[in-house]
Amino acid sequence: MIRKIIQIDSEKCNGCGACAAACHEGAIGMVDGKAKLLRDDYCDGLGDCLPTCPTDAITFVEREAAAYDEEAVKANLIAKKLEKELVSLSASCQGDCSGEDSFAESRTPQNPDIRADVMPDTLCSKLSNWPVQIKLAPLSASYFDGANLLIAADCTAYAYADFHKQFMAGRITLIGCPKLDDIDYAEKLSEILRRNNIASVSVLRMEVPCCGGLETAVTQAISASGKFLPYQVVTISTEGAIL
Repeated sequence: MIRKIIQIDSEKCNGCGACAAACHEGAIGMVDGKAKLLRDDYCDGLGDCLPTCPTDAITFVEREAAAYDEEAVKANLIAKKLEKELVSLSASCQGDCSGEDSFAESRTPQNPDIRADVMPDTLCSKLSNWPVQIKLAPLSASYFDGANLLIAADCTAYAYADFHKQFMAGRITLIGCPKLDDIDYAEKLSEILRRNNIASVSVLRMEVPCCGGLETAVTQAISASGKFLPYQVVTISTEGAIL
């Protein structure tokens, strides 16, 4: 569609970042020291950024551009907020979650059949992105860059006791259930894979038949993305064991 949207002159931009701070939609970011319109559908065309620019580097133009997507903007802002909170949480966990802690004694198993050396050694969450539901996830986000992507069935987090440590750690996590969500996972996941620099994809599913829909959707998404990606599938039994 043809609509009014901002245009940034990189020659005039002095890299002050005032426009990025003034943009409530997160449409403007700083790239290599210069302001840049990150996505057309994040720009509402109202121009809150214009009066903040000291060099008049921002103007309005009318051109072919994607329509303003309020839901995508909300998801992106939530993701950015969580990203900042996770950085802060990660820093605090460096000290609190290393080595032994005050919960060590309470975690010691009383059942002699349970080995102490396989008990969790940390209580810190391994979640590194938000939102995690496939249907709510943004199509692109900074945390997708170079990510090892975990696409997990909802039930796996409840069935497998060490879900955070063994599967979520070091990965970006998306979860869903094709039996409950009335959306085309394959279409959305293919867009995520196409738009972002994903390093690998892992699927964690239950042994039940309905989870086959999740695995199929991911396979179709990888094929539709046109990319060759390292790919693995891990299946969890209803008793909580890796098959």
